[in-house]
Amino acid sequence: MIIAHLSDTHLDGGERALDRTRRVMRYLRGCRVDVILVSGDLADHGEIHEYEQVKAELTADVPVLMLPGNHDRRSPYRKVLLDGAGDAPINQLHRVGGALFALCDSSIPGRHDGLLAPETLAWLREVLATADAPVFVGLHHHPIPLHNPLVDSIGLLNADDLAAIIQDCPRVVATLCGHAHAAAAGTFGGRPVLAAPGVVSTTRLPWTTDDELTWENTADLDDVPGVAFHVLADDGALTTHFRVVPA
Repeated sequence: MIIAHLSDTHLDGGERALDRTRRVMRYLRGCRVDVILVSGDLADHGEIHEYEQVKAELTADVPVLMLPGNHDRRSPYRKVLLDGAGDAPINQLHRVGGALFALCDSSIPGRHDGLLAPETLAWLREVLATADAPVFVGLHHHPIPLHNPLVDSIGLLNADDLAAIIQDCPRVVATLCGHAHAAAAGTFGGRPVLAAPGVVSTTRLPWTTDDELTWENTADLDDVPGVAFHVLADDGALTTHFRVVPA
């Protein structure tokens, strides 16, 4: 199974985010992948018209799975993308081929840091307790330190709770996230944790710039967008490739 993983499209009705999203999706539609995962911040302000853009652009001939991030708003997200209503966490379980995708809502309405609510943790425990296939756990916020002070200041607040659940389930292959606007890999709960590159921008790292990292200059708007390809072999082994998207 080949999973294409992108994140942080931040569609806002403007041309820049739209052009970059179209560039990535056009590239992925030409690839031989089994599923596409978009790990949050689909919209920039969580407005209805932004989700209409998301619905129109994030499409392919393979399943396109999505989850909310801190820039998303649950009610408009549900109305446009799920034909539903309500402000409860948006948690979804998808089966694609021989794998399960447990997608968790780590957003906190009105805030940029993340939290898995008690009902989300309970839902995930139930999903993993009955899983009959390899499972990818997805969420927006990174659950490990990435050593970027700005990004780490708005990470997942209760990562230990999630780690304990993952450690108890041997079916979990990896945790897939976004939010960082940068490709990253680490270990979490004894399994890989893999962050997708950003589509709309790329965050700078403290050791690559002499500028003081502030909210105004942490994002590189000129760097090319990227994607991750996660390859799940028949024996359960996972390999990840990161690629920039050509113009």
